[in-house]
This record gives sequence, C-alpha cells and structure tokens, in this order.
Amino acid sequence: MNDVKACSKASLAEMKVSLEKEYEAFRARGLNLDMSRGKPAPSQLDLSGELLEKKLDSHVSEDGTDVRNYGGPLGIPEARKLFSELLGIPFERIIIGGNSSLNLMYDTLVRHMLFGTHGNRPWGKLDKVRFLCPAPGYDRHFAISEELGMEMIPVPMTPEGPDMDFVEGIVMSDESVKGIWCVPLYSNPQGICYSDETVGRLAAMKTAAPDFRIMWDNAYGVHHIYGERHLRDIFQACDEAGNPDRPYYFFSTSKITLPGAGISLLATSPGNLEEVKKHMGIQIICYDKVNQLRTVRFLKNAEGVRAQMRRMADELRPKFDIVLNTLERELGGSGLAFWQKPQGGYFVAVDTLPGCARRTVELAKQAGVKMTGAGATFPYHRDPADSNIRIAPTYPSAEELKTAIELFCLCVKLAGVEKLLQEKA
Repeated sequence: MNDVKACSKASLAEMKVSLEKEYEAFRARGLNLDMSRGKPAPSQLDLSGELLEKKLDSHVSEDGTDVRNYGGPLGIPEARKLFSELLGIPFERIIIGGNSSLNLMYDTLVRHMLFGTHGNRPWGKLDKVRFLCPAPGYDRHFAISEELGMEMIPVPMTPEGPDMDFVEGIVMSDESVKGIWCVPLYSNPQGICYSDETVGRLAAMKTAAPDFRIMWDNAYGVHHIYGERHLRDIFQACDEAGNPDRPYYFFSTSKITLPGAGISLLATSPGNLEEVKKHMGIQIICYDKVNQLRTVRFLKNAEGVRAQMRRMADELRPKFDIVLNTLERELGGSGLAFWQKPQGGYFVAVDTLPGCARRTVELAKQAGVKMTGAGATFPYHRDPADSNIRIAPTYPSAEELKTAIELFCLCVKLAGVEKLLQEKA
C-alpha cells in the first residue's frame, strides 16, 4: 500500500467514501468479538487439562510436609527448586505464592508504604512518592501505583528497554522516585526485550533514594514464539553493582497452565526476604500447597516447563501470524500505522497516526469488536500522542481473529484518512 499521507485531498476524500462502504458492510454483520484482554483460549487451557483430572497419588511433599495441612509459608521445596532451575534464581531467595503474581506485587508495595524497608521511612509517611512507568506498559502495574497514591512518571520505551538516559537522570536527582516497573522480556504490549546493557544500567545506576526498588515482572520469561531470547540475570547484576536489595522478581504459571489455578513466585535478596517473611507470617499461614504440589507433578522439571511452552507456542504462532501478516498486507507502507514483530509474549502493539487511536478503537467497537481501550498502556490512561493500541490475539479463534484484525486495519485506515482530511481542510 502506498503512503496515504502523500495523497491529495481529493484522493483522500474518494478513499474515505470507499472505506466507509467497507466499514458499513462490517457493521451489518452484527459481530460480537472481544480482543480486549490477554486471556488464554480454551485450546491453550486444554494443554493443562491433566491438572483438573489427575488425582495426587500422595499428599506428602519431599520434605515430609502433608500439603493438606497448615505450614510451609515459603512454599514446598519442589516448587522452589523447579523455578530455581527454570529461571536461574537461587533456591533460598524464592517464595511461592498463590495463583496471582499481581497480588505479590501489590503486597510488596503496600509493605513499603506501611512499614518502609531496611530502616528507611515508610513511603506512606512521605509527602510524595513517585514511580517510573515505562510506557507503553502494563495497565495493571499502573493501577497499583495509582491506587497507592503514587505519582506516575511515564518513561519512553526504546528497542533496548526503558530510555535509560531519562531514567538515570531522574533517579539520581529526585529522592521521591522510589522505583520502576519492568516487564523485561517480551514487554507488555510491544514485545521488547531488555538488552544486557539496560539490565546492567538499571542495576548499577546511582539513585537519590536509598530504598529505590525495581519491580521485575518477568511474566513472559518462557513465552517464546518465534525463537528464544535470553535475559541478563538481574540478581547477579545488582549483586555485582553493590545493590543487592534493589530488585523484587515476580513470575507465575498463569499463562503456562491455568490462570485460575496457577502458582506464583516472589524472589529477592536475603535481606529483603527476611522483611517479607516477617510480615507474611502475620498476613498468611501458607498459600495453597496442594496446588503447588499438583503443578510441580504436572510440569515435573524445567525441561517439562519448556516442553509445555513449545506446545503453547504452536498454539499461539498461527494467531500471531494472522495478526502480523494482516497488518503487513493491509497497512504496510501506508504510513498510517507502525508496529514491531514480537518474538514472544502475548501482545502486538500498533501505533496509529497521532490522534487516531481513540477513534480507531471506537470505530471497532461500533462494528462489534472490543479492543483494549486507547490510552490503557499509559499511566492515568493518558497517551500523549493518542496513538498506541494493544492487540491481544490469544483468546479468539483463528477465524474470529482473522475477521477482527481485518476490521481493525479498516478502522485504522478510516481514522487515519479522516485525520489527514482534517489537516488538509
């Protein structure tokens, strides 16, 4: 497709009439499709059907704990060993939680707000707490910060991760900046992988706040689709830089097995871990150890997880192909939209012409396709360019996805042509 921005006003007007006819034909089909969240499709969930069908032949963990009973707040040793092997995290740094890593993130920040860390003043007693939010980013991260009253600072994303010149400049000079959200591998929504240099700079940068924290949400750490990318070890980097307490590492099986019955992980430094254990000991006696045991017995070991994710990739790859091939066919070279091909993760991010994202999403909604809200990938739902849209290809069937993405591309074109005509008025 030729660059639409170079078209004359008359050509754009003709194009608009043609696009509107196509759009009305879509509306007449009475579609009702949802691409708003990154939910696994039933076919993905079926890959873990054994979790619901197979009974445990024993309720005893390898350390002799009866998992049906109280106790074991750090999680069963089998689960801690599995994630240690899979992610390269020292066993003794790991706590196994319930089905939600987001819950562990929320609790981590609440503890800092209420109690502080390592003798520093509780964040909730400070006049101002600011948090760095790489954007486009994960809306639920931003929702936690907003609910806790933090001022969110958008950080531009680059192909290497967050703009580290921006990050280093602000954390060095402002003590109220207490942390940064990170999805370091196949970031939500762009699929960006943090470079070794970015990880090293995050670990070693000088911060005005002695209690600056990295919220390292490695949600897609094993979600490879088109080839494997590897991430530099954040713990090793921080230890070597003399900042061992800086990172909190989060992970879960939500998109590996069953989101409603997964297990999660929190890992951090020995010093931080002692604080976590102290407060957790009051908050909870133990998480669901029965589910931990059945999850480990289903996955078996790190290679078992990798095998599960190869099956998952075979499920997801055709859907990502549909999205990426349709985007290229319908919008490639048009100048109306830009995107990257993610190598893994769960999303594809598209940037429309500035000022067109909300219009695109509204057009899609009116024609029966629900998208993630425009602006959702930015703090306070404010995308300054009004251009970023997150596409979640996983849940619809292949046929539904084909229809939805064709309509989406049509809406991008129509919104873009409308914008260009306004500018030429």
